[in-house]
Amino acid sequence: MKPLWILLLLLVTYIHASVLQEAIDKAPPGSVLTLPKGIYRGNILIDKSLTLQGKEKEVIIQGEKKGSVITITAPHVTLSNLTISGSGKRRENLDAAITLKQADHCSIQESRLTDAFYGIVINMSSNIEIKNNQLSSKEQRIPLRGDAIKLWYSHHVEITDNTFSTMRDLSLLFTHHINITHNTFLHNRLALNLSHSKHIRIEENQFRFNEVGMMIMGGKDINVTRNTVTSCSGVAGIGIVVDKVSQFTMENNTLKYNTKALYIDSKRSEQGSQRFIRHNRILYNGEALHFHSYIKNNVITYNSIDGNIEDVIKDVKGSYTGQNIIEYNYWDRYEGFDKDRDNIGDTPYKKLQYADELWFYQHRMRFFYGTPVMALVNFLARIAPFSEPLLLLEDTKPLMTPPETPTLQLYP
Repeated sequence: MKPLWILLLLLVTYIHASVLQEAIDKAPPGSVLTLPKGIYRGNILIDKSLTLQGKEKEVIIQGEKKGSVITITAPHVTLSNLTISGSGKRRENLDAAITLKQADHCSIQESRLTDAFYGIVINMSSNIEIKNNQLSSKEQRIPLRGDAIKLWYSHHVEITDNTFSTMRDLSLLFTHHINITHNTFLHNRLALNLSHSKHIRIEENQFRFNEVGMMIMGGKDINVTRNTVTSCSGVAGIGIVVDKVSQFTMENNTLKYNTKALYIDSKRSEQGSQRFIRHNRILYNGEALHFHSYIKNNVITYNSIDGNIEDVIKDVKGSYTGQNIIEYNYWDRYEGFDKDRDNIGDTPYKKLQYADELWFYQHRMRFFYGTPVMALVNFLARIAPFSEPLLLLEDTKPLMTPPETPTLQLYP
């Protein structure tokens, strides 16, 4: 039998839980509701402007294991210092810890969202701030997880100083003017998934142990600056995917220990320079630069490409095009000289594809990668070429030493 004080504590908790929606309904617009510690019952609806904040960290809003725990349908709502858990798990309903529907000028801060299917779902809402929160899922199997944030048809959003761990994706669909800064992404699937979005700034984030760091598809005016992307592995294992993106800038980032560091797919019809890849450190990856289809319209300058198993991969047959500016990069495989000591190689760095690299196109031949037979074929092709090797990429002014790069690197 439970002691009397435990029964009284349970009674108080139950009272807290039963009155939260009633308190919200009775509060005039603009009210500030400060909750003492306890377990409060969801699911709640906020349909007026107000602030809901926890007085202490032990303020828990527990959902009913169906639907969203908190649904916001009004502008100027702030949630602060809350622990929110217990959403439903219906993907078609987008069950989440917090759902915003046409709710502008809202803020979610200093909160912990756990044991929820989706973390935050934002639909057709603008001027949103998501700051200093922790979002995680208890589900270990990736197909059964929901997104950390699902943001669609929403604009002018600040996502900063959050930690997203063991979720599926952070998804942005048909959005613009989004700033994603100073966040940490751990053990997710597509840590950051952008689709058909524009005017996006991704700056000073940490991506570690995800299957894909950033998947950027069909967007415009995307700036990726001073991020660290490490240890992407698994089925894809790609640090950054750039798929048919125009006006893409990638500067001062570190990509390290990934299966593939940077994967680029360009449009057949695009004209002029579209991707500006400058002052990055691409180190100790399986593949540094992986191109699908064309190698064109890239400006690749002042990068340090060092310690990778392969510098350049092109997985579709075809020739290298001259519609690129590739110069002043450091390649650890460069074998030229610098007679005038200006730190620029006297001859270009050319990445040629020889016979031993047929596995680029025939993936079944990966089984023979690095074997003595393929090494012998490659050796013979170099000293007595029986066919012209394929030029994949040419750096016209390779550097002899790595350029100084002001990359922010918070983790080794």
